[in-house]
Amino acid sequence: MIQDSGKLAFLVTVTVAATVTTSCNFLDRAGELGEAPRLTDIQNPTARPGYRPVTMPMPQPKQVATAPNSLWRIGARAFFKDQRASDVGDIITVIIDIDDSAALNNETKRSRTNNENAAWPNYFGWERSIAPFFPEAYDPENLVNLESQMNSDGDGEIKRDEKIELEVAGLITQILPNGNLVLQGRQEVRVNFELRELEVAGVVRPEDITSDNTIKFEKMAEARIVYGGRGNVSDVQQPRWGQQVQDVWFPW
Repeated sequence: MIQDSGKLAFLVTVTVAATVTTSCNFLDRAGELGEAPRLTDIQNPTARPGYRPVTMPMPQPKQVATAPNSLWRIGARAFFKDQRASDVGDIITVIIDIDDSAALNNETKRSRTNNENAAWPNYFGWERSIAPFFPEAYDPENLVNLESQMNSDGDGEIKRDEKIELEVAGLITQILPNGNLVLQGRQEVRVNFELRELEVAGVVRPEDITSDNTIKFEKMAEARIVYGGRGNVSDVQQPRWGQQVQDVWFPW
């Protein structure tokens, strides 16, 4: 009875939580009926909830060598001044060109058969004394007989083909002690009733930035690239919340 009460309380809690979540989502979606998804306001990346400065293992500080009486500075792309982004707030364009494909086939088969027999012909001379405790006559030579058989057959196949060509501008939000730059960028594009979101973040070296302030994504360390969207099309492609709960809850 106690276990049944605990299960009932758990189901009620899950139902209430799902109802509250659904109600909040319903109110948000109901407020946008007949309207396109709203764009978020432009914000300082460092002021967003969850923002944390990036920390990386740093080498020992080195003394910067200067060349006195020289018109040319080491690493400069221009004669008098390096025009590349190098300070917090400068803009760098990230070129994303991903063409990835993978195929994997896997097949597994397993079979096992077990057979166990146990006899009990003698039990300290009490064979006849314990016979009345059995509902029917028993054979001491075949007291226990166990048999099991198991077959397992698995077949899996994965095929993936991804191709993304994008360019997104990001801001330098932090300069690490060794001179590397922390880059974060966000872009939103609304087409009719579908909003596309693109986010990029990572750590880049100033030497990898080209003269037109662009950098390829493969030169970014700890790169994080997110491309998705929200709106009518994305909403239809996602299963209902009830189905998602069912997929997580049911083990079969």
